Amino acid sequence: QVQLVESGGGLVQPGGSLRLSCAASGSIFSISAMGWHRQAPGKQRELVAAITSGGITNYADSVKGRFTISRDNAKNTVFLQMNSLKPEDTALYYCAVMKPRGVVWDYWGQGTQVTVSS
Repeated sequence: QVQLVESGGGLVQPGGSLRLSCAASGSIFSISAMGWHRQAPGKQRELVAAITSGGITNYADSVKGRFTISRDNAKNTVFLQMNSLKPEDTALYYCAVMKPRGVVWDYWGQGTQVTVSS
């Protein structure tokens, strides 16, 4: 069984920073991509950032220039550095993993809450 363990969420003031971490463990042998998604109340879930095993990254337009995704392939771990946070970044953030040849996100974490408020 594959499990994704997330950490790093919390309450931060506008303009502040948070760093999310997600480690994949269990019966997973290879990963093609890892990513972060978020969902706020009343809004659709959206892809925030993704990174392939080769290091190719992709970001939502709303977070470009503020968020940075990185990974440690040896540890099956992905990070999301979030800077210059805005109230509209408030959401439940989910980590996800895509298997090789995948076209959908195969495994999901339970989510970690990020709240940006003064």
